[in-house]
Amino acid sequence: MARKPNQDSRDIAALLDAFDMPLLLIDGLTVERANPPAQSLFGAYIIGEDVRLAIRHPDAATLLSGTEDGGASLGGLGDPERRWEMEVRALSPGRRLVRLIDHSQAAAAERMRTDFVANASHELRTPLATLIGFIETLEEANGPHEAEIRKRFLGIMGGEARRMQRLIDDLMSLSRVEVDRFVRPREAIDLVGAIRAACAEIEPGGGGARIRLTLPDAPLITRADPAQISQLVHNIVGNALKYGRDGSAVHATLHAEQGSALLTIEDQGEGIGRDHLPRLTERFYRVDPGRSRAVGGTGLGLAIVKHIVERHRGRLDIASTPGVGTCVTVALPLEDEIL
Repeated sequence: MARKPNQDSRDIAALLDAFDMPLLLIDGLTVERANPPAQSLFGAYIIGEDVRLAIRHPDAATLLSGTEDGGASLGGLGDPERRWEMEVRALSPGRRLVRLIDHSQAAAAERMRTDFVANASHELRTPLATLIGFIETLEEANGPHEAEIRKRFLGIMGGEARRMQRLIDDLMSLSRVEVDRFVRPREAIDLVGAIRAACAEIEPGGGGARIRLTLPDAPLITRADPAQISQLVHNIVGNALKYGRDGSAVHATLHAEQGSALLTIEDQGEGIGRDHLPRLTERFYRVDPGRSRAVGGTGLGLAIVKHIVERHRGRLDIASTPGVGTCVTVALPLEDEIL
């Protein structure tokens, strides 16, 4: 028995609707059918319209106006940041299928990689240029009356070399954390002891001159990577000490709440404007680049913290009030929440 034309149309519509990518069926240059993702992208009104009016892009118009199969890369459809690959395939005389593949995430990842390499190169190039310049100067400053100049220059060179070493260490740490970000740590550790030990390393002697530590008496057990928890504390407390007002205290508090261990670190510094907060965990993002470099910041500390928290299935919150200070809260699931 021959199939009825309207049954064929329903079958085609059902087939197109089964895909989650935008698909258009065109007859000549007229849009005959558009599945829901295509209607969401271009609007339901495109059915019955010229496909070149729906996909407003010069490369698309050139491809669609021809009769050959092919593909084209399109940018800006639906959003300036989105990137699409359009493919056109003939189905029958006069009828073609237009498929749009969203490559936006891949394009964004490539931009991030490119920006990361560019920023890392810049951060390394600046101290390297300083080192080279002072080395060339020292080659000529060999007289007996130039000892003070040599001492001053060597001090600057040592500082720049240590800055490069910190940056390389942070780059390697970030790389290791990213490699392991999908693997949950399985070692059971006591956060109370781990945080006490990390703060003692930051402020040797345990005199509590600036770090005011408040810890519970009972252990808080979680599954974690001890080295990464130590690094997390070093980065957050280190930032609080660097950017707090001279001599001001940094308050670090740990307590359990609703199945999570909450670590809160508060400084008494200049604070951070609201518009900066969403970007603080971006690689190399600095609120004040000059001050950050002056105190030895690499611009990677909070990016590392973010990845460590994500690997431990935790949560990171940053709140700040200009003129008052900044509060960083890390929530890590306790053992019962992980098993």
